[in-house]
Amino acid sequence: MSKPPSKPITHAFESVALLLQGGGALGAYQAGVYEALLEAGIEPDWVAGISIGAINAAIIAGNPREARLAKLRGFWEQITTPTLGRMFGYLLNGREVDDVSHGMLNRFGAFEAMVAGVPGFFKPRLSVLGFPTDAISFYDTAPLRATLEEYIDFDFLNARHMRFSVGAVDVRSGNFTYFDTDSYQPRIRPEHVMASGALPPGFPPVEIDGECYWDGGLVSNTPLQWVFDNATCRDTLAFQVDLWSARGEVPKDMNGVAVRQKEIQYSSRTRAITDQLQRLQQVRSAIATLLKDAPESVLAREEAKLLAEFADPKDYNVVHLIYRTAPYELNSKDYNFSRRSMLEHWRAGRADAHRALRHPEIFKRPKTPEESFRTFDFKASDDDHPSKE
Repeated sequence: MSKPPSKPITHAFESVALLLQGGGALGAYQAGVYEALLEAGIEPDWVAGISIGAINAAIIAGNPREARLAKLRGFWEQITTPTLGRMFGYLLNGREVDDVSHGMLNRFGAFEAMVAGVPGFFKPRLSVLGFPTDAISFYDTAPLRATLEEYIDFDFLNARHMRFSVGAVDVRSGNFTYFDTDSYQPRIRPEHVMASGALPPGFPPVEIDGECYWDGGLVSNTPLQWVFDNATCRDTLAFQVDLWSARGEVPKDMNGVAVRQKEIQYSSRTRAITDQLQRLQQVRSAIATLLKDAPESVLAREEAKLLAEFADPKDYNVVHLIYRTAPYELNSKDYNFSRRSMLEHWRAGRADAHRALRHPEIFKRPKTPEESFRTFDFKASDDDHPSKE
């Protein structure tokens, strides 16, 4: 496992953003990434998330620095409390098992979550009388409100010690909406976080101020576009933590088909978005350069003033951390809330983040305007030769 740096890391950026994708039980990977950042002395001043990423983001933004890691651990331990079928996997924690046995353990964990729900998160609507005919979801997420209130200090979150953003979809209009502490009034509440993770048909919509909202992942499972549309005028170092990989292999069986389908659907084209943002930033930088050399007569024109508002000579580095599916994981990996899987995902996130943090180039500003938006993607296989997009 990658070790934390021996001393705090310094960087040349004005802002550090942590962007957390949705992915259910895989979200423990993001908690491991945050632990690595904390160990490296890197403090985000903006956290944005979708779905489970919204919950992790709210726990981070809703607690003082010294309490965040303990609160993250408390949340993830609560929702992976060993019960019945998951007890077998819990007893085997720390013991080596082969891929076949590992896959069976994952099936047990996912099956129990599907049938019995997850403590402090959701419970099935089934009863001895069957499934309610007027239900609009398979599960009830009422238990999540109390859990959020236990692990998130909403007064602290709304005091804006750190900027916080979560995305959800308006059920009536289909519009993508962000609830952001810098723009939303009067305050962020538990239902805003719950709405971001209300993925149908599993979970019901959440009502906020008379409107109903579903999971933001229905439109886009990453907050990357929102953050960079609103991060102008500040040099930004962003850690984009994805739980679904856009790239993968052609499936060889039906389980592989189901896994790959989810990866493509929920990866939300992060790489395509970064390509677009990179091109856009190059255009902004070019405009800023041209305006510096423009005569006063040109600068006084309304067209030039409009271009000046659009120009942004700032620099952006995006460190892309992606959870890589283990060979034994199944289509149910996002709702396998077993303790063993949670710990595996947490450790993977911590190790991947430490691997990325060993590369000093991510903390340096680019040398030319043409490189004002850079994306770094580090993998275990190319640790010594990382890709830069």
